[in-house]
Amino acid sequence: MEAIARIRNARISLKKALVICKELKGKKLQDAKKFLENLINKKISIDGKYYTNTAKVFLELISQAAGNAKFKNMDANKLFIKTVKADKGERMLRYGRKGLKRRKSTHLTMVVEER
Repeated sequence: MEAIARIRNARISLKKALVICKELKGKKLQDAKKFLENLINKKISIDGKYYTNTAKVFLELISQAAGNAKFKNMDANKLFIKTVKADKGERMLRYGRKGLKRRKSTHLTMVVEER
């Protein structure tokens, strides 16, 4: 049984999101949550970087996936991250002094399964 959570047009970089996706895939949901909290509190780094804003968005994604799993009557202690995916989102345009500024966004998808 699977539970899916999605966040669309998150205001984070795709490159940074892919780094965290590689770290989270295959972990238990509780371990992934602890990992992201330590990343936000700067106790752990990935290649010398902390990725705090990206980690906050992924924590929100994990809480959504846990809520969806709870709704489907899945056991919270047996949840594993099956897939985590980051895709290119829309480019937002903002006016600057000289011209347009392009803002990045990313679509995130997480599939959680019970083992």
